Amino acid sequence: MLRNSWVALMLFAGLVHGALAAGDHMVVFSKAGSFDDVRDAVDMAITDRGMVVNNVAHVAEMLERTGKDLGDTKQIFLKAEALEFCSAVVSRKMMAADPDNIVFCPYVISVYVVPEKPNEVSVAYRKPQAAGSPDSQKALKAVDELLSDIIKEALK
Repeated sequence: MLRNSWVALMLFAGLVHGALAAGDHMVVFSKAGSFDDVRDAVDMAITDRGMVVNNVAHVAEMLERTGKDLGDTKQIFLKAEALEFCSAVVSRKMMAADPDNIVFCPYVISVYVVPEKPNEVSVAYRKPQAAGSPDSQKALKAVDELLSDIIKEALK
């Protein structure tokens, strides 16, 4: 019940679009603004928590480059990057609860702009599904909250 109230509140506030209704497998926030400003805010929200971005995947550039080789020139993103990082504290609890939870690490937050909405920056993550023992479910919920909190802070 509480979760449904949170979803309704987020939808009402206009911070989340479509993704939760698409199977609850991802969460997508949107904000009018500059891609670089939003990406930098996400990076800062991660590092302010003492975590390090391990890798930045330049998704838009990769698709642009490989699309030419494949004969597909449709532009999917104006800009898109995926920031990979981990939390020693949250990850350790998650994997201590169930070593199979390693599949949820590293965490990835994607920041992107699509051609159809050039002034809207989307920020998204894969929602870890609460599964396994009660300890595992609690740990995966903490991962979900961490990712959501990082994005909310970045989009203030």
